[in-house]
Amino acid sequence: MARHDLIFRHATVFDGTGGSRFTADVAVTGDRIAAVGDLGGASADREIDAAGKALAPGFIDAHTHDDRAVLCGPSCMLCKMSQGVTTVVVGNCGISLSPVRMTRRPPPPLDLLGDESWWTFDSFGAYAERLERDPAPVNTVALIGHMSLRVEAMAGDTQRAATDKEAAHMQKRLAEALAQGASGFSTGLYYPPNMMAPTEEVIAVAEALRAAGALYVTHMRDEADGVVASIEETLRIGRDSGSAVVISHHKCSMPENFGRSAETLPRIEAAARAQAVAFDVYPYAAGSTVLIPDRLRPDVPVQVTWSVPHPEMAGRMLDDIARDWGVPAREAAERLLPAGAIFFQMDEADVRRILTHPLAMIGSDGLPHDTYPHPRLWGTFPRVLGHYARDLGLFSLEAAVRKMTGHTAEVFGLTDRGVIRAGAYADLVLFDPARVRDAADFDAPTRPADGIVATWVNGQAAFVAQTATAARAGRLVTRGRA
Repeated sequence: MARHDLIFRHATVFDGTGGSRFTADVAVTGDRIAAVGDLGGASADREIDAAGKALAPGFIDAHTHDDRAVLCGPSCMLCKMSQGVTTVVVGNCGISLSPVRMTRRPPPPLDLLGDESWWTFDSFGAYAERLERDPAPVNTVALIGHMSLRVEAMAGDTQRAATDKEAAHMQKRLAEALAQGASGFSTGLYYPPNMMAPTEEVIAVAEALRAAGALYVTHMRDEADGVVASIEETLRIGRDSGSAVVISHHKCSMPENFGRSAETLPRIEAAARAQAVAFDVYPYAAGSTVLIPDRLRPDVPVQVTWSVPHPEMAGRMLDDIARDWGVPAREAAERLLPAGAIFFQMDEADVRRILTHPLAMIGSDGLPHDTYPHPRLWGTFPRVLGHYARDLGLFSLEAAVRKMTGHTAEVFGLTDRGVIRAGAYADLVLFDPARVRDAADFDAPTRPADGIVATWVNGQAAFVAQTATAARAGRLVTRGRA
């Protein structure tokens, strides 16, 4: 009789491939799934009756800013584990906590990860060593940010194109980081520390990706009027650097661009027939980032998420703050700086169209250090399962799980993750398909989701009975490595 550490009995299995759900027992031994099927002849140290519940691969958050949060213990990652997330991709939008030291507060949006006291990793190897010495409760896949590289290589003088020497230095630093376990390179060409980088600079730095087989991931230069031109730039960078491409949080921003996903998605789909390209999306019609006063618009409502000089304003609408202060909205925003905000700038029809596309992965883009965060930090994955899949019927639960697991693992090259099969890592989530839903909203953004029963990371229970356990079973996961 086979003996295992854990057996789920009579689970409804969503295996992460998009294939039809099936009922089976699933056995776990150590950090791996040992068997799937009728395991009536096997026993385990612990058995869980999963009848009526769904068992899926642990969700992979394709887009996070958890670089610092994964260093801070289980309580800091409760927002993800309570959603069934077992792996996070950090270092997005050109923002990564390594490989640069800071001696003063970093320029926005790098300060989304914290002030200079957190910017202590002068190599990715040092960051990886910290994760090994003091493991996170979830797995971490890391990207290296172009903004971080620029601040170091250009001594903070980022409002220009890099010289050939500076670009070569960034390429060298990126190559070193990839050799030390990073999985790709990210840009945030929308933001001031990155926006002066011409396409040729990005390609020059990204050349380091070719030999490593690593990813190019981008918050594109323009997600509004210039969204199509930005897609073309992104595709060119991928082709010229020989790298697979991920478009971050694909959207069509601002009212004049509502509906343009009907234009952008066919272009991405056509490109995918000739080169490796995918995209992530979050299931909300509002975004969140740092507050940039000169990009405010009267037709885009803004909710403040944090402010260094006025922390008491977190959670309030900018127009209400401006009215109370008796000043224009732009002046109120300038008084709040440094600050962050939620921008209600997208169309729900576009969100649904993008979510439904087969190339779509799910990424929260949550900002874990915001005082009053966007509800996507706590609600993304249950919202896709409950609201969009079950309630609206935009796609099947099988398709929803694939967007969060097997598809994402394939795009990021995560070996033996994102699927339920014998030999795969035991990253698992047990949830109630009839109850699962997001509870966080713009009025109460940190309410935990309903219907997530428990989460396991590498075979160890990480979230049980609405509580994070003390386990720190997470690992640094590198593209293409088991």
